[in-house]
Amino acid sequence: MAELRILITGGGTGGHLFPALAIGEEIKNRNSNAIIHFVGSKFGLESKVYPIKDVLHTLIPMRGIQRTISLNNLKKNILLPYYILLSILRIKSLIKKFSPQVIIGTGGYASAIPIFVGLRKRNSPIIILQEQNSYPGLTNRLFSNKAIFTCTAFLEADKYLKSKTILTGNPIRKGIELGNYSRALKFFNFQKNQKTIFLFGGSQGSSFLNKIMNNMISQLSNRNVQVIWQTGENEYHLYKNQITDRVNIAPFIHNMADAYSIADLIISRSGALTLAEITVCKKPAILIPLPSSAADHQLKNAKVLEEKGAAIIIQEKEMKVNYFLETILKLLKNKTELQKMKEASESLGNPNSTSEIVDNIMEELK
Repeated sequence: MAELRILITGGGTGGHLFPALAIGEEIKNRNSNAIIHFVGSKFGLESKVYPIKDVLHTLIPMRGIQRTISLNNLKKNILLPYYILLSILRIKSLIKKFSPQVIIGTGGYASAIPIFVGLRKRNSPIIILQEQNSYPGLTNRLFSNKAIFTCTAFLEADKYLKSKTILTGNPIRKGIELGNYSRALKFFNFQKNQKTIFLFGGSQGSSFLNKIMNNMISQLSNRNVQVIWQTGENEYHLYKNQITDRVNIAPFIHNMADAYSIADLIISRSGALTLAEITVCKKPAILIPLPSSAADHQLKNAKVLEEKGAAIIIQEKEMKVNYFLETILKLLKNKTELQKMKEASESLGNPNSTSEIVDNIMEELK
């Protein structure tokens, strides 16, 4: 096979970073001659992940506009034009040396400048986008008219994009749906035939979800409900005293496949990749969208699952602990409803999404 040079750009958060990594890994598995160079932000999660993954990468000093008012954020916004100029110069140099045939953008502020610079190259590379959310992010909306196509995870995204769209689903962690129930029982030291909840707020955790769970954990335990609770690194010390034989608390769950396998009900935020994993693992869910998510995209994502009957949405502004506890316990007792939600969830999941995305990319490059 001829050498293939691909620039994959996206990051800032795991929602943009992990699809980039999954797509790059699948391309490399199919074409060993492919040279893949990742671009991200030195302020994003990728600054920690790319060195560990030992992938070819460039980090640019780009960050998003800070929307909350503070002296520190004002300083960051004032410096933004300088960071943009510096990032453009760095990417111009990279594209000149690397000369990619393809730029794949997975969204986020880190992906805008490589696409912008690439389009101004005399023999500009092919632009392909991957959009995770039902309401596309600003970068993908901005550049979709320049893309050959955009791979989407929600039909609802089509009306906001100006390129051809292909519904593929979101790339997910390999093997996430292959957890083992018996192994999970042993790992989490739980009892068979007892209902299990898995609560998490993303890789960084959620202060709001942690506080809510803390307020009702004793009542759940008294009802023989087992709980896997991912707090995030920053708040683990606040809640580790709640660990019992029915409550397994960890700052971060590395064994996610087994955690999903043992869970009867998921309680989480509604980031696009979280929902992709929930549906691939065929799990019912109670979703509490992050109210500060850009353009309220987490609520829009969650509504897709709710409308299909796969999830229940409770918004933060409507949250009352007693109502939340009652909703959980009522669901766990209702086997028929849980089964309906499980089947609805399964109907939305696509375990082959990464493969389908790369199928379309490779077809375009023939």
